[in-house]
Amino acid sequence: MDKDRILRTERTLPFSPQAIYDAFASAAVLASWWGPAGFTNSFKVFEFKVGGQWVFTMHGPDGKSYANKSYFSVLDRAQRIVIRHDCPPYFTLTIQFSAVDNGTRLTWEQAFDDIATAQAVKARVGSANEENLDRLTQALSRIADVI
Repeated sequence: MDKDRILRTERTLPFSPQAIYDAFASAAVLASWWGPAGFTNSFKVFEFKVGGQWVFTMHGPDGKSYANKSYFSVLDRAQRIVIRHDCPPYFTLTIQFSAVDNGTRLTWEQAFDDIATAQAVKARVGSANEENLDRLTQALSRIADVI
């Protein structure tokens, strides 16, 4: 695959692969952290199963709303999740979890259908994927504090 079509982020999180996987599997938890800083979500359909739909609206801090339609194409428990974003911008998101001594090495890779879209998204969203992982870390920290 052409590397110009791929946006990739990696980070080690101080949580188990199962805990991170569970943060995707729960609609309530996922809605609390999905998206860049300042965004909120309204889920319409959330079927966390292979072939299951995920239809939601992201609400930006600027008051704009962004409709999203995706489906889950791979769910390897605590190892890998593959989500197909089935509306513009078209891409496949692969999230991989690898256990390491201090938690989990998470790899977040968006493969866009074409280079032009990938470059436009990269220029527009900047650090959005990093912010998404910041929010995931915060959500998991809150859950860990409750347990």
